[in-house]
Amino acid sequence: MSHKPPHMRKLEQAYKCMDMGSFTTDGSDKHTESYLSLGLTVSPSKKKDTDFPKVLSLLATYLDRSVQRNEELLDSNKIKESSTIFHGQRAPDLSINLYAERIFKYSECSPSCFVLALIYMERYIKQPHVYMTSLSVHRLLITCVVVAAKFTDDAFFNNAFYARVGGISTVEMNRLELDLLFNLDFRLKVNLETFRSYCLQLEKEAKVFVLERPIQGHGINGAKDLSHSGNIDESCKSELMRGRYNSQALQGCS
Repeated sequence: MSHKPPHMRKLEQAYKCMDMGSFTTDGSDKHTESYLSLGLTVSPSKKKDTDFPKVLSLLATYLDRSVQRNEELLDSNKIKESSTIFHGQRAPDLSINLYAERIFKYSECSPSCFVLALIYMERYIKQPHVYMTSLSVHRLLITCVVVAAKFTDDAFFNNAFYARVGGISTVEMNRLELDLLFNLDFRLKVNLETFRSYCLQLEKEAKVFVLERPIQGHGINGAKDLSHSGNIDESCKSELMRGRYNSQALQGCS
């Protein structure tokens, strides 16, 4: 009989107990128009459209605004920030929008994962003196999308693949995921009203905010500009996981 570490048992139990039936974004929902606007639901006439769903650019705008506001407050010493596991030494070269598009392109997750990711990000920063900045927002985004995909999608990849997509190591991907889950106390369920309110908030922010500048920097851990890297390890990609979170979710490619 195998003995699993306590955190792995808690991890598996958390996902097995979650009911995602409330996240149906089909035509039966009265908010279908909003879902279509964000690209969460694809209309029959646009199934062959290769454009990225609008939710990616709206999320990027929302996060850029939050980062710029926080960094202005930090620069003026109006707030104090505590460093977290998500902080890098330098900001990545990729803008948040390009990074989100890269995640969506290669992870093949559902667009709804990016709404869930925003909810998880804002839950995470409720900790004292924790803010989204250019040093942390990219790692927080990839981790929250990974957790959302494993929580709600029927199929997902392993962490070795997600790490390649995010431009970090598998070891770091594992650590970021566990830190997020434990800081959220494994409370990943989001009720439908909260989900809808975030959809509306994203649409609202897009109407009132004009993006002034993308975040620029020098790459995660010295990584190259990921927007030009399409060479995803196919051996990792073939390790497609089906079903909810399981004990192999934190393992690399064999």
